[in-house]
Amino acid sequence: MTQVWFYHLERTPLKAALPDLLEKTLQKGWKAYVLGAAGETLEGLDQHLWAYREEAFLPHGLEGEPQAARQPVLLGDSGGNANGAEVLFSVSAMNLPELSPYQRCLILFEGHDDTHLNWARAQWKTLKAQNLDLAYWKQNDEGRWEKVQ
Repeated sequence: MTQVWFYHLERTPLKAALPDLLEKTLQKGWKAYVLGAAGETLEGLDQHLWAYREEAFLPHGLEGEPQAARQPVLLGDSGGNANGAEVLFSVSAMNLPELSPYQRCLILFEGHDDTHLNWARAQWKTLKAQNLDLAYWKQNDEGRWEKVQ
């Protein structure tokens, strides 16, 4: 059964939180599929992931590009999981694909964006009704993620 973890971004913006979570995913030997809105969201993340930290390299690509299936991190808007990822990252308020191919689904939502916050709440209710394994993560005062029971 897919674990679904909700990450409430209050202190750290998406562009700061996502690279760290992707690095941890790759360290586990997993691939990631980042589901986001086409255009500004995905293109902005693509550019950011190339240069977010000088000493780091996060290999990734965009869905539809050559060799997309070989990418350890694939950014896309179709939910097609062309790279056979074990982890789905949802970063935009949009329909989730079928979750069964994934071991884990991380839903990152901006706490200061009412649309995204309300969407995340609706997802929680929907997924809870499906008896999925859900967890809610929030940042503490030091910026570390804590699982809230």
